[in-house]
Amino acid sequence: MKELVEVITKALVDNPDGVVVTEKQDGRTTVLEVRVEDGDMGKVIGKQGRIAKAIRAVVKAAAAKEDQRVVVDIVQ
Repeated sequence: MKELVEVITKALVDNPDGVVVTEKQDGRTTVLEVRVEDGDMGKVIGKQGRIAKAIRAVVKAAAAKEDQRVVVDIVQ
């Protein structure tokens, strides 16, 4: 899942080298924290959070296929 989030996020931003995705286990849930540079934050979140919601939906679908629970957090 980490690689999927990295590919999607790097395609959206101007500076793909500034994208960092960290993976943490919290019981049965995997938490993916996405960090981007300040100038690219709006591109990852989108208007009214639409792009962020779309990223979460894609990851949720991929995780459900593998019977996992994955949460995507976009942090600064």
